[in-house]
Amino acid sequence: MTSRRKPLVLGNWKMHGSIDMAERLLVALAEGAAACSGIGLGVCPPYPYLGLAAARLGRGPIGWGAQDLSAHLHGAYTGEVSGGMLKDLGCTWVLVGHSERRSLHGESDALVAIKADRALEAEITPVVCVGESLAERQSNATESAIAQQVDAVLPVLARAEAAGRAVVIAYEPVWAIGTGLTATPEQAQQVHAFIRGRLSANGFRGAPRVPILYGGSVKPGNAVELFAQPDVDGGLIGGASLVAEDFLSIARAAVQRV
Repeated sequence: MTSRRKPLVLGNWKMHGSIDMAERLLVALAEGAAACSGIGLGVCPPYPYLGLAAARLGRGPIGWGAQDLSAHLHGAYTGEVSGGMLKDLGCTWVLVGHSERRSLHGESDALVAIKADRALEAEITPVVCVGESLAERQSNATESAIAQQVDAVLPVLARAEAAGRAVVIAYEPVWAIGTGLTATPEQAQQVHAFIRGRLSANGFRGAPRVPILYGGSVKPGNAVELFAQPDVDGGLIGGASLVAEDFLSIARAAVQRV
């Protein structure tokens, strides 16, 4: 990691929580954030709790974002939430292309690129998720799978760079999400370096500045070693983000890289 890439740790709550749970978790995170200075820190609750995140986190050190956004700006799209709506709530980040959206909702690489553009139009930082399945890893197709997903958002990255806007990439090996399996630090670094190299090879001069997060069963016990890798700039945290002390412990591991 270079000094130009500030570590970032984001919690993805997925479809978990209740008002009481969200209230307790947000308060605990706000109270513990003082020990995590120097890094970017945020949570991505389900839509119904974004207002609560705004109320409890305010303008403090922890930001908040959404787990998805619509490819449309507005209109008759029942159930959709636009980037402008998320901006109104004060969202800093939005996840796009999470593996669960790709696999369960059939989101294509092209749609992910459109959503990333919509986020940028709303002045929200898109966190573009890429990753390979277990079958792709076992057949030595990891790099080709990642390359296809990264290449689809290259034009978005170029437009963001020209406009002085940021884009974050999150590498999430699909086989390590919710399974308890985790890529070794060496495996994570190899793919992160490949992603950065792919950006450079395609003429994107901002490649050294793009934060690349690791997402895939990050826990307090493995965070320090994962974040010690030179191209791992933090984490997109799933299950551990639902436990305040676990999430804060992971965040403190990222502080060591400052």
